[in-house]
Amino acid sequence: MRKPLSLRLLIDGLLQVVTYLFSSVSFITLGAILVFLFNQGWSLMNVDLITYDYESNVYLATIERYEEPGNFPATQTLESSVFYSEKWGLGIEEGIDLLGQPSIIIAYIHPDSPFVTLVNKSAVGPEQFPLLKEYLISKISYNDRATSLARRGAERMIQELDSSNSIFELEVTTKGGGIRGSLITTLWLIGLTLVFALPIGIGAALYLNEYAKKNQATRVIRSFIEILTGVPSIIFGLLGLAVFVPLVVSITANTSSPATGGNLISGAMTLAVILLPVIIRTTEESLRVVPNEYRYASLALGASQTQTTFKVVVPNALPGILASTLLAIGRIVGESAALIFAVGSIIRDEVTLTDKSTSLAVHIYSMMTDEPANIALSSTIAIIILGIVLVLNLLIKFISYRFLKGRLGAQV
Repeated sequence: MRKPLSLRLLIDGLLQVVTYLFSSVSFITLGAILVFLFNQGWSLMNVDLITYDYESNVYLATIERYEEPGNFPATQTLESSVFYSEKWGLGIEEGIDLLGQPSIIIAYIHPDSPFVTLVNKSAVGPEQFPLLKEYLISKISYNDRATSLARRGAERMIQELDSSNSIFELEVTTKGGGIRGSLITTLWLIGLTLVFALPIGIGAALYLNEYAKKNQATRVIRSFIEILTGVPSIIFGLLGLAVFVPLVVSITANTSSPATGGNLISGAMTLAVILLPVIIRTTEESLRVVPNEYRYASLALGASQTQTTFKVVVPNALPGILASTLLAIGRIVGESAALIFAVGSIIRDEVTLTDKSTSLAVHIYSMMTDEPANIALSSTIAIIILGIVLVLNLLIKFISYRFLKGRLGAQV
């Protein structure tokens, strides 16, 4: 018995409302996440974050020369936020460092200022070094008055500096908090992982699609590959810790830079295992879309199966293989759980293949486990990761579009 027209229209309307409602919830949730990330992290987004080291150097230094109070009027117009001492030729302002913490930043130094060259009193570092504008001042100690501290503000520090004629020492901090080391680590992981995973994954896909017989054995292999796709990455991390880390340690034991624990090589091996199911499946799908007529025509012209595979099938499937490679890179950039076990979570500025380091995703984990958690910097790094993933997705769409356009053009 057919339902009345009014009832069917009512049911259709309710289904549309439910569909729109669930779709709206999804879009609102994703939008809220993006708004939160940009609200928290966009203020820290700058080139310095990418180019600076994470670790900052702290120097105790004194001025190289100073005989009597000088007169160093500024040679340029300073911002209203800059507090300047003509007596010492130094301008400072209150700002935010790369970690999002309040600090006093050097904004201007007169060319003839006594602060142009400092004598390093610390046990490490150069004997002398120039005071650069991006350095931070933690405190200034005098011989004739109390110490100026950064927590009291830039204006008070300049007032106290003007009232003194003799400086004992000052504590200068180089600008830290950057993600240069983590970015380099991520690039190394991408390169090494693709070196390990692509030949094995593409080779396995070629065997399954072009050479293997269609029987129960190949179906079982494909089932195992699909199962591996759904295994949580932290389990692969345990595999990396139990297998790949000791393997790399034993291999590099007699080298000039031996591994003693988690390292980039073991991390790349772990990521390669994670990516193999993805690369195999996407490459196999790319091979399947190549028309069988191409294979038959090549074989009919006298080519062998190997020649047909590598000179006919693979070139036509290359756009899909490239797309699977880009998907793999996106997975590498966003992976964190497995790398915590296989590489470590220690942020390093000097990156070596046989030592611990952090990728961008693990850098976020390290920032969020601090006390207190650095939400601002974590959000900034998350924006960078989202940007990388967005670019990769656009590249995939572009490659797919060009591939489809080429095929349609060829058919015409």
